[in-house]
Amino acid sequence: MNDLIRQLATKDAALARDIEKEVKALADRRAFGLNFERHTPEAVDLPRRRPVKGSKVRILPPRGEMPKKEHDRLWQVLAFDPVTDPPVASLNALDGSGDINRASIEDLVVVAEFNDPIYPGLISTGKVERGGDKPYHAVINAENYHALQALLFTHRGKVDCIYIDPPYNTGAKDWKYNNDYVESDDLYRHSKWLAFMERRLLLAKELLNPDDSVLIVTIDEKEYLRLGLLLEQVFPEAQMQMVSSQINPAASARAGAFGRVDEYIYFVRLGASIAARVALAREWVSAKGRTHTGVPRWDMLRRSGGGARRQDSPGGFYPIYIDADGPKVASVGDPLPAGQSAPPAHGGTTALLPLRQDGSEGRWMWSKAEFERRLNQGRVRISGNSDSGYVVSILKDGEYAKILAGEFEISGYGPDGSMQFEKGELSEVRAVPGTQWRIASHDATQYGSRLLRGSVMPGREFPFPKSLYAVEDALRFFLADKPTAVVLDFFSGSGTTAHATARLNRQYGGTRKSISVTNNEVSAEEQVALVGQGLRPGDADWEARGICDYITKPRIAAAITGKTPDGDPIKGDYKFTDEFPMADGFEENVEFFTLTYESPLRVEANYAFGRIAPLLWLRAGSQGRRIEDLSGGWDVAETYGVISDLDHSEAFARAISAAPAASVAFIITDEDRLFEALVRELPEHVEPVRLYEAYLRTFEIEARRAAER
Repeated sequence: MNDLIRQLATKDAALARDIEKEVKALADRRAFGLNFERHTPEAVDLPRRRPVKGSKVRILPPRGEMPKKEHDRLWQVLAFDPVTDPPVASLNALDGSGDINRASIEDLVVVAEFNDPIYPGLISTGKVERGGDKPYHAVINAENYHALQALLFTHRGKVDCIYIDPPYNTGAKDWKYNNDYVESDDLYRHSKWLAFMERRLLLAKELLNPDDSVLIVTIDEKEYLRLGLLLEQVFPEAQMQMVSSQINPAASARAGAFGRVDEYIYFVRLGASIAARVALAREWVSAKGRTHTGVPRWDMLRRSGGGARRQDSPGGFYPIYIDADGPKVASVGDPLPAGQSAPPAHGGTTALLPLRQDGSEGRWMWSKAEFERRLNQGRVRISGNSDSGYVVSILKDGEYAKILAGEFEISGYGPDGSMQFEKGELSEVRAVPGTQWRIASHDATQYGSRLLRGSVMPGREFPFPKSLYAVEDALRFFLADKPTAVVLDFFSGSGTTAHATARLNRQYGGTRKSISVTNNEVSAEEQVALVGQGLRPGDADWEARGICDYITKPRIAAAITGKTPDGDPIKGDYKFTDEFPMADGFEENVEFFTLTYESPLRVEANYAFGRIAPLLWLRAGSQGRRIEDLSGGWDVAETYGVISDLDHSEAFARAISAAPAASVAFIITDEDRLFEALVRELPEHVEPVRLYEAYLRTFEIEARRAAER
């Protein structure tokens, strides 16, 4: 709407003002909920894409000059002058003004808006292989909105965990909206951030497994309230909690206010997702007192709190007869009839009833039948004596489950038949912690900034990286028991999530794989220096200083190889949960990619197979050999197969049936009959995917949906 009003203002300013006034009045009467201005779709520069006729472009500033507002204006390429060298483009303004312009192709940068359909591909830009036949982690250099669209084709409903650390919208130059930094004096600062986040979260939701997955989002005090409302709005069916985590024990000063020591972590759980009990250092649960003492916790059999009166459950008012020789349970009586308070005598034993401290009649927590069954399991303990009185203690189901799981070792049985235990090691406990995390290893200065700058990538600066161990711990509660989990971070920054995933694989075993997405944006400070050198986006020296090429890729490669970007062994040791030299690296594989933008006609004609091939491999699990050549008409790798010449259908079906790990068959054909015939020959466990229909439809549908949002 704002965009249309701006276009109208170039022709009739008075009418535009009137309409803007009416729109504002309507906006003030919007429905209850998180209301914000859903700004015009974002635009992203594609500096490595060559303009062609019909391209949407911006005109770059002259070399040595910083961009101005006029350089954000969008144009469409009408034609190229074939005589000039380099070619000069004729341009038409896209703001409805009717302006015409001309510019050298070298001064143009292609722009994609988020309501434009894209047809993505991937180009491999390198790999690290130390993991044998394990699947590959992926690092994608791309605008994350477009990368998420690409992943809808490869991972829809298959992601187990998304961890993101989005821009905190501090008012500093920490993020852009439509090529402009959003600063503190921007009146639409918060609504731009919400629009920016909503678009990505809606795509992320489609990638998460609806039956069992988690979204983890970190944020600080600037946007945590709005983020919480937005998450509730996008994920109304989910269970959500917010954790406060100390990341800066020294406190970050706030003028005239309390110093900031923590940030907030939202955990959004879908389906059956739960925070699992895992082994933790004692500091995680030290405030929980008797819960973690090294042995199982015994509770009273008599119910307390709500529903604790006799009349609330009459069947729970029965006598337990105690034999002083032990002491132990001699027998259990039947529930007493209404109006009867004195239990029958039982030769030489002491009868216990669930009497409350004020003398009123209560009830036992277990029925008679349950008590007798659990007594035989060793879950009832009798303490005290006939003088001071006897106490009946029990092991509830949760504690008994820990015993069955082997967390506590039974050392014997007491005279009363109750299980006995040796006191366990108190330096580590298995637990789900509370929502206040004050953990030394989560210090972002010590184990984020200094870890990167001082050890992994000496001399390379990245603003505010997360503590490696903080990310690792957040993931641990949901991935420890998922050895093949897929983890996505589409604000990957320095690559901490991939690094943490590799550590979890080492600690728990398994083949968890991460997908890290980040663009190659150059920081605001560095842009000034590069512009002063006469450089612009797209120049090799400019791109070499981008986040992905200068930080993310080198950090993940260094973590796996154990060597710095200069080839030296990384100094120092990993600490806390898993201690070993950083120079050892990890037995993992990773491949680096750059997102490309393909022509749908070239895709449909099978001319872009080399760019689509990595997407097919990712969809099949990013493991084993990748099929990149179809000169023989078909090929079958370890996990999937591709066929373009259906005259070879019989051989293809035999080959994919003989590949036990193959899960997907990509069939390139326009013929319904041939496609259906081949599908009938495939094993039941192999998913048939028709190319390029499924590929094209994915992105055309998403483009329509984006335009409607």
